[in-house]
Formats: sequence, C-alpha cells, structure tokens
Amino acid sequence: MAQEFIVDGDRISAPLTSQPGDAVRGRAIVVDRQKGLCLLCHTGPFAEQKFQGNLAPDLSGVGSRLDSGQLRLRLVDSLKINPQSIMPSYYRADGLHRVGTNWRGKTILSAQDIEDVIAMLASLSEADAGGVQK
Repeated sequence: MAQEFIVDGDRISAPLTSQPGDAVRGRAIVVDRQKGLCLLCHTGPFAEQKFQGNLAPDLSGVGSRLDSGQLRLRLVDSLKINPQSIMPSYYRADGLHRVGTNWRGKTILSAQDIEDVIAMLASLSEADAGGVQK
C-alpha cells in the first residue's frame, strides 16, 4: 500500500521516506529494463544502454530543470501534471484500470525506489550531463 503524500501545485515537497535517496541505486533502477523501464521512452546520459527511447523528454540535465518535489510528483503520478501522459504512475495503486491480478493494489516502485531515482535525476545537471556514474 502506498504511503499518503500531499500534492502542492506541481510538486510533492515531502520525501516519501525518512531514508535519503541513493543516487547509485536510483541509476540502477532507471537503466533496468525490467524494473524502471525509464529508457523505453526516455533518453539520457546512460552510455551503457545502447537503445534508448525518444517518446519522452531527454533526462540529461533534468536536475537543472526540475527540483526534487517536481521530480517526485512526475514519478508518483504524472497524470496529475498531464492527464494525457503516457508515463506510468510509479507510486499509485488505486483508480487504475486493466491491471493484471498479480499487480492489483501494488505500486510499480517502492517509496524508497522513488527517492533513489529522484536522487539520481537531481544529480543530472546541465553542467554535468553525466550525473552519477555506475
């Protein structure tokens, strides 16, 4: 069951966990083609991943464009920002349709996974498009 959170405009300001995010773990989630699936749609500074998507914004420099709260809302439930978004709601389990039996009532990523991904994305600045290295 997902922890409660408060949407404040275009962000969720409060972290979902008391444990700070780990950028190295977050990077592993982003490049994992089974867990995060981020690179199915996004591209970014992930040289070890040959095939990256072009349906969504480039993640290079995203930490210079969005703050942690803005990133958190996009990961938790991007539909709150853009109702037409094709990005999955990684931390929402209610109000979804056509969900497989094994996934009902579960979030795609845990609260700590979300915080880890945010830590990694926040490290991707325009000045250092490389961010956290593997």
